[in-house]
Amino acid sequence: MSKKLLNTFLQKGVKKGRLGVVFADGSSSVYGQEEEAFPEIVVRLADSKVPRDIIMDPRLGAAEAFMDGRLIIEEGDVMGLVTLLRANNKWEKGGNISPPKFTRKLVNRATFAFEQVNNAIGSKDNVAHHYDIGNDLYALMLDEEHWQYSCAYWPKDQGGDDMTLGEAQTAKLAHIAAKLALRPGNTVLDIGCGWGGMAIFLAKHHDIHVTGITLSEEQAALARERVEKAGVADKVSIELVDYRDFAEAGRKFDRIVSVGMFEHVGKAQFETFFLSCANLLTDDGTMLLHTIGRMGSPGMTDAFTRKYIFPGGYIPALSETMAASEKYRLMATDIEILRVHYAKTIRQWYANCMKHRDAIIEMYDQRFFNMWTFYLSGAATVFEYGGMCNFQIQYSRDRHALPLTRDYIGETEKRLLSK
Repeated sequence: MSKKLLNTFLQKGVKKGRLGVVFADGSSSVYGQEEEAFPEIVVRLADSKVPRDIIMDPRLGAAEAFMDGRLIIEEGDVMGLVTLLRANNKWEKGGNISPPKFTRKLVNRATFAFEQVNNAIGSKDNVAHHYDIGNDLYALMLDEEHWQYSCAYWPKDQGGDDMTLGEAQTAKLAHIAAKLALRPGNTVLDIGCGWGGMAIFLAKHHDIHVTGITLSEEQAALARERVEKAGVADKVSIELVDYRDFAEAGRKFDRIVSVGMFEHVGKAQFETFFLSCANLLTDDGTMLLHTIGRMGSPGMTDAFTRKYIFPGGYIPALSETMAASEKYRLMATDIEILRVHYAKTIRQWYANCMKHRDAIIEMYDQRFFNMWTFYLSGAATVFEYGGMCNFQIQYSRDRHALPLTRDYIGETEKRLLSK
């Protein structure tokens, strides 16, 4: 029965490009038609339980079967497989739009209630799950210049095809720095500072002091080393602390920047996050929030991501982000939506992981490598064909704190990149 259900699922799901499936009983089927720009993939299912697992939960079932070596890709790779499936089910399908189904809204609400409690203790554990797996892995995957584990910015030639990953991450840092409208003597709080790339960049280009905070012990240790090596230890401090503790202590900063951290906050803590940020800012302060976001309405985190990648995390819709921030008089002064920039970034990370395949397997094992590359494949394609994007939201507490037009952003950006 599960084999028949999977057959029906794939017949409906693969129209463009071709997917060949060899089942455990030796039978085989081909789905879709050859089409330019769509990959051709052949997979083998090692046992009769794989179709059932995929039908029960397509993403989690396929991921675990691939991780365990029960779904074997004979031709192509996991990026090609996930691309083929996602490209046949684009988020922007066109045609007429129907209201969301009541059952979907009900499931979303139940999921939020069940999983989105993310207190300070849980936050530290959740961050450690992903970021304390070892700096050596990220050294092989990320750009050498800045160690940025977030969406790069690809402005050249309308797609940035002539840029390296490092250049695109430099462009991202300059883009964000320009939106902060920094002034000499400013104090800056970097919430979720990672390995210190943003803090170092800001300190190198401005007469300011940056306090970077993270809940990852491995990130904090390496960030301090990188700050010392960059020669900005007098302008940057890295602390292992929760942002809520800073807010409760009454700390104030002229600027706040947070890149790739809001996804870990959890829906139940959205209002706490923005209340803390509002109280952490000076009265004329400015904040720049960079986060993965949903292009549509609020949704839910899939089971694979919850279990293996970002426990406790949640990707926000713009509507719920604004609904939470507006309660604390944080004025949204600029909003930019980055659509395919993250897809380009993650494909570079995937290529780096494939290049260092043997080293990563030696660090961990084959199952981890399969899990990690499945994660990267899903992440890249959801920005190409799914409903994910990136938000850059600039906030201020005073309507007169920033210039009245956006001209200063481009001008500052050019100046930073020319140095």
